[in-house]
Amino acid sequence: MRRSLILCTVLMFTGCATNHYEDRPFFQQEYSTETHGRKTVLDRLVETDPGGIHVNVAPQYNSNPPERIAVLPFGDLGSANLVIDKIALTHRDQQERFNWAWTDSQRLRRAMQGYLAEREFVMANLNGIDTVLKQHGIDSMPKLEAVPTQQLGQWLGVDAVVYGNVLHYEGYYLFLVAAWQVGIEVRMVSTHSGETLIHATGSRWDDQVLPAIDVMDIAINSGENLLQLRDINLARAEEETCREIVIRIPPSDKLEKEESEQALQYADQRDMVNELANSSESEKQMPEYP
Repeated sequence: MRRSLILCTVLMFTGCATNHYEDRPFFQQEYSTETHGRKTVLDRLVETDPGGIHVNVAPQYNSNPPERIAVLPFGDLGSANLVIDKIALTHRDQQERFNWAWTDSQRLRRAMQGYLAEREFVMANLNGIDTVLKQHGIDSMPKLEAVPTQQLGQWLGVDAVVYGNVLHYEGYYLFLVAAWQVGIEVRMVSTHSGETLIHATGSRWDDQVLPAIDVMDIAINSGENLLQLRDINLARAEEETCREIVIRIPPSDKLEKEESEQALQYADQRDMVNELANSSESEKQMPEYP
């Protein structure tokens, strides 16, 4: 027993001594930035995902991409009820439908905001956007769409706004198959020209298929498939839908270069301000001689 303990201790320290951790620098080449997280045909076959994402990019986007973007409140074109197999399992009153429609659309809106923020864009704060809209009495999708995009750009201080609608937000269950489907339509519109820069539609399915042969397997697998309709799987479908739209927006070298130059200019200005402040403080601390 003692020999075994001694041997394990020696091996542990030997392993620690032989490990060599490289001093790895930042700012190296990054791989698969435009494909990582994007479903392939094989992924859709393996996961039985019949959905698809379609993104149209206007030529104006490549020549003059927007730097500051505001994701506006999304609309919900569904029933605002829990829908399974196209059948509403809930019968909510009007206020409950208002609350759930806002909940569903906000989930997709926040996911879109998060994935756009990972890119080269500067995102306007969602709470700030909502505060400005409420101040101007904009509390519904018809009122929002009635405001010219140029006006929204002036209110929010952005180069483009993103409109969105939730098209699908429902579940499916047929004993051996269970799935959530989440689909949206989004438009990125320039607040300078009013032109649509990006238009995207599509949906993603988070599903599970459990084949069975005999009656017992069918009963077991059908019960297990009910677990697919958990809220966490719905959240995954929301995230995946927005991620796959954003990943199809082409990266802008021009925008990244401009932002880098702006960051350097700001850093240089702060350095100059700090140097002047330090110089003034030193002068104040110098003793005065008669």
